[in-house]
Parts: sequence; structure tokens; C-alpha cells
Amino acid sequence: MELQVGVKALLRNKEGKYLLVRRSPDKYPEAANRWDIVGGRINLGQTLLENLKREIKEETQLEMKKEPKLVAAQDIRCIAGKHIVRLTFVGEMDGDPVLDGDHTEFGWFAAEEIKNLEQLDIYVKELIDKEIILFDGD
Repeated sequence: MELQVGVKALLRNKEGKYLLVRRSPDKYPEAANRWDIVGGRINLGQTLLENLKREIKEETQLEMKKEPKLVAAQDIRCIAGKHIVRLTFVGEMDGDPVLDGDHTEFGWFAAEEIKNLEQLDIYVKELIDKEIILFDGD
């Protein structure tokens, strides 16, 4: 069986807004134009936090201000021969991202805006709907 682990981060700026990115329809046709949070699959031999920091840097050219908080683990895909697990963190950062080729745009959103987005990644939506991701200060 193949096991894959992904790390994702809901990142908040000093204005209290959260960073979302749109995945490229060319690279991610199954998630085309959905708003998602930053992150990706881990590399073996690195800690979860090292992987998360690497993914954030690769995708946005930003660095986290302090250590993020792990808020959720989700089974993304459980099929014969393959299991994908996604770990979601909440963290803080400063600055605006410079996106890589995997994304078409970014936006900073207030909590209520995220809760009402129609084109939100299904796994992020699940965490919000189940109140696993709680928006502090909103």
C-alpha cells in the first residue's frame, strides 16, 4: 500500500485575514479554480514542520512568523493500494505572496468571507463546517 501525507496551512496576516490560493486548472484539473490553503505532500527525511515551511516558501515565497498549531488530520483518499492523509495547521505570517506556477491567484479573506465561498476546497470546507477550524477574533 502506498501512503502519502500532505501538510497544509491556513495562514493569517496581521490584519486578521486568511490567505487562500486558487489552484491552477492545468496542474490540478480535479480542483480547478477552487480556493484552497497553502501546502502539499511531505518529503521523506524532513519533519512535518520542515515540510510545511518548505511548501509555504515554495508556493508563496513567505515564511511563517512562529510555529503553527496542528488543528486537523483528514483522510483524503482511501482506495485499494493508496491512502492519503492531510494534516492542517493554522499559522501567522506577514507580507503578500509571490505565487509559483501551481496557482493562478491569491486573496486575503475575512473569516465570514471564507465561510461563504462557493468555490472552496472540499477539505477546507469540511473543517470549517465541522468547526474544527475556528476563526479567532472574528
